[in-house]
Amino acid sequence: MAAFPFDIVGFDLDGTLVDTSGDLTAAVNHTLALAGRKALAPETVRAMIGGGAKAMLQRGLDATGGCEADEARRLYKLMLEFYGANIAVHSRPFPGMVAALDELEALGVRLAVVTNKFESFARKLLAELGLIDRFATLIGGDTLGPGRAKPAADPILEMIARLGGGRAAFVGDSTYDTLAARNAGVPSVAVSFGFLDRPVGELGADAVIDSYAELVPVLKTFSAT
Repeated sequence: MAAFPFDIVGFDLDGTLVDTSGDLTAAVNHTLALAGRKALAPETVRAMIGGGAKAMLQRGLDATGGCEADEARRLYKLMLEFYGANIAVHSRPFPGMVAALDELEALGVRLAVVTNKFESFARKLLAELGLIDRFATLIGGDTLGPGRAKPAADPILEMIARLGGGRAAFVGDSTYDTLAARNAGVPSVAVSFGFLDRPVGELGADAVIDSYAELVPVLKTFSAT
């Protein structure tokens, strides 16, 4: 039997490991209400997710009439407070994700999370869902400092360094993920069920999966060289 081609598999969080759209929608609409705006439909907010909470809120504000910079900063702080207190009310792992982690662990693969979410929020979310101990390391959008979040290669390279080196793959749902992987020289897998910022076929991933049942078989098809 051929050896599994990867020592490390990293995952994006929102829209890849966990469907966080319900709690993110609640946070955006809570903040819009504070600003006297109408709520956005869940599918509208879902399309705004990616690139961090500030970008998500800015998209929501732009969609409801725009906002001065000082007011946007004030609302952003209020949104973070609300979201931190309500981070796992509706959020749940995507179907089959836990079983896929089990498969990878049985193959001796080291697992990581690399997200543009603040590290503290990512850690809290995974802890509340009982998943934090499944990952050998977690790198958030603020972990390495300004300008070093995805799509920069830095967090992917840091993931590999923290886990002792070896061949890595990265699983995500956006161009932030596929570009970060490409910039780091790492193959990527896109999940078609995530918070896509464009059609999944346009993300530039090396492979696409429609469910977590496909992840390990797809990873096995990558060359070990």
